[in-house]
Amino acid sequence: MDILITGGTGSIGRVLCRTLKEKGHGLTVLSRRPEKVKAICGEGIAALSSLADLPASARFDAVINLAGEAVIGPYWTATRKKILWDSRVTLTGQLVDFISRAEIKPQVLINTSAVGFYGNGGDDVIDEDSPGAGGFAHTLCDGWEKAASRVEEYGVRLCIVRFGLVLMSHGGMLKSMLPSFRFGLGARIGDGRQWMPWIHCADLIAMIELLLENPELSGVFNGVSPNPVTNREFTAGLAKALNRPAFFFVPAFLLKAAMGEMGQLLLEGQRAIPKRLQEAGFEFRYPDLGRALTDIIG
Repeated sequence: MDILITGGTGSIGRVLCRTLKEKGHGLTVLSRRPEKVKAICGEGIAALSSLADLPASARFDAVINLAGEAVIGPYWTATRKKILWDSRVTLTGQLVDFISRAEIKPQVLINTSAVGFYGNGGDDVIDEDSPGAGGFAHTLCDGWEKAASRVEEYGVRLCIVRFGLVLMSHGGMLKSMLPSFRFGLGARIGDGRQWMPWIHCADLIAMIELLLENPELSGVFNGVSPNPVTNREFTAGLAKALNRPAFFFVPAFLLKAAMGEMGQLLLEGQRAIPKRLQEAGFEFRYPDLGRALTDIIG
């Protein structure tokens, strides 16, 4: 396939690009740093700096949209929220606009979203049929998914993947946690009862490949392991994998004071499961947290 990828230079995108390239696919990566695409994603991958550079005659069999500024980062000011919105919702709208004018439409758009769509789910088990609720994270994900849904007007199959916490050694939340845990300073967040839906990066890449290659699959899929854990369990599991203690905790009031509205993402959670993936027969290589952490850290 000839595939257009946004967010290809990110921590997940670079793994996906190398995997797809090894499988013989032709890749074009949209990036604000096109000169770095080859070094980050691999040789033989075309780089694109703007969708406006694509003529209507440009042909792609698939589009994979991974773009989006990190949600956990600078304080959520009005300016920061606009950056998060534009990097997801506005860019997705521009992708759909390109598809609308393309003379030959892609077969599929695989679009990222997040389990933050569901809001705080408490202890309820959440699958793809569960409603979304509350807060900026839900508003952001909802707008993102609605922007992508326009592509169906042009006869393009749409798959939306709601990511959980993606585990990998070279990026994401786990990378930022490892230094403190290695020094025995690992800490649970608040009371540690909030659920953390997670997925090993290798399983997420395999999931995207499954959606790419199976035309009968469409709609929303939770990109999570079948075994979510609480923050308390995650903290203990990571400490065990590193053979380090983890006695500390970050009080909720300190987190709220330091991070404001953004802190709710760490204090709330979703007991999300990949119901539709399992119904499609997907087999996880790393269904359990212990096995996943051992693979990444070991």
